[in-house]
Amino acid sequence: MSCRFCAIADGDAEAARLHETDDVVAFLDGNPATRGHALVVPKIHERDVLDDPEEATAVFGAVQRVGSALRGALDADGISVFYTTPELVGDVTHPHVHLLPRDGDDDVHLALDRGTLDEADADALVERVRGAL
Repeated sequence: MSCRFCAIADGDAEAARLHETDDVVAFLDGNPATRGHALVVPKIHERDVLDDPEEATAVFGAVQRVGSALRGALDADGISVFYTTPELVGDVTHPHVHLLPRDGDDDVHLALDRGTLDEADADALVERVRGAL
């Protein structure tokens, strides 16, 4: 299997590294949507960091540190953060979190089609999620 993010994590591929620990590496996206667009990836090619509490803590701890540093260094109005489980992403199956520094007048659009929350469905969903917790 050839994974660009594994190669970056292993030091076998070049990347503009922002932060690194034993568990994660953060680097600038090679095809940025905004100036400072960064990725935080676990060093291990796992299916989903949400399946492993220690991995999730390492990744999202780095998201907080790097996101805060990006916002300050770029004087950004804010940061958009998003993570999608690898099987839904497409070409890159290595788990990763996007950090997009944002300004109020940028033309980044992260819109979601919205519906209406059905009360009965909400009650059922709350019970299922609480049961899973």
